[in-house]
Amino acid sequence: MKRAVLRQLQDARSNKRPVALVTDLEEGEEALIDDGDLVAGELLLSTPVLHEIDAAVRYDRSGRLAEPNAHLFVEVFNPPLRLIVVGAVHIAQKLAPMARLAEYEVTVVDPRRAFATDSRFPSVHLRHDWPDDALTALDLDRRTAVITLTHDPKLDDPALVQALHSPCFYIGALGSTRTHAKRLERLSQEGFSDVQLERIHGPLGLPLGGRAPAEIALAAMAQMTQVLHGAAPLVKGAKPAAVG
Repeated sequence: MKRAVLRQLQDARSNKRPVALVTDLEEGEEALIDDGDLVAGELLLSTPVLHEIDAAVRYDRSGRLAEPNAHLFVEVFNPPLRLIVVGAVHIAQKLAPMARLAEYEVTVVDPRRAFATDSRFPSVHLRHDWPDDALTALDLDRRTAVITLTHDPKLDDPALVQALHSPCFYIGALGSTRTHAKRLERLSQEGFSDVQLERIHGPLGLPLGGRAPAEIALAAMAQMTQVLHGAAPLVKGAKPAAVG
C-alpha cells in the first residue's frame, strides 16, 4: 500500500469515517474512496463503479464487484455500528445487551434518572439530557440506528425529528398502528413529507408475533439487521403486529 493511501486510510479510521480501499487485481493499483470521492490513489473509476462502491460501504460488504468490474476488489472500513435507544424501559433492558452482542455501541437516552440507572443498564452508556439535545450531541451518521420506546410524545417526537434530519440507517418507534398514525400526523405538522416519514419503522420490528419485552427487542434487532444489509422483506406485504 502506498504511503499516501495508508495515511488517508489511517486518518479516516481515526476520525470514524466510512471508507473503501479499492484494488485492481489485474494491475495492482489502489484507490481510497471517502464519501464517494477519490481521496488517494491512481485508479480511474467511473460513476457507476463509484455507486457500486458506495453500496458496498453502506451495506458493509467487502469483495469483488460484479461483472464487468470483477477485477476490482473493495475492502470496506466502516466505523462501529451505534444504537441510540430513547427510553430506559423494560424493552430497552433486553434490547441493549442484544445489540451489544451484535457489536453495536449502545447509548440509552432518558432524562428520567430513576429509569436510566447503571443497575438497570450495566456497561451501557447513559445520557440524562433531553432526547433532542442528546441526539444532536451524538452526531448521528449512516452507521447509527435510533429507536424510541417511551410512548411519550414529549420524549419520542423530538428524537424522531433529529433522526429524520440525519442520515441514520434505521429509525424505529414503538407503538400500535393507531399510535403510529397519530405520531405521523404530528410529525407531518412539523413539515415532514410522506416520503420522509416512511423512514420510520412503526410499529417497531419484524412481525414475529411476540409481545414480551425480549421478543419485541428481538423483532427490532431483526428489522435493524434487515435494513442495515438492504435485504428484501421476508414476507411481502406483511404488517408488523400492533405492539404497545
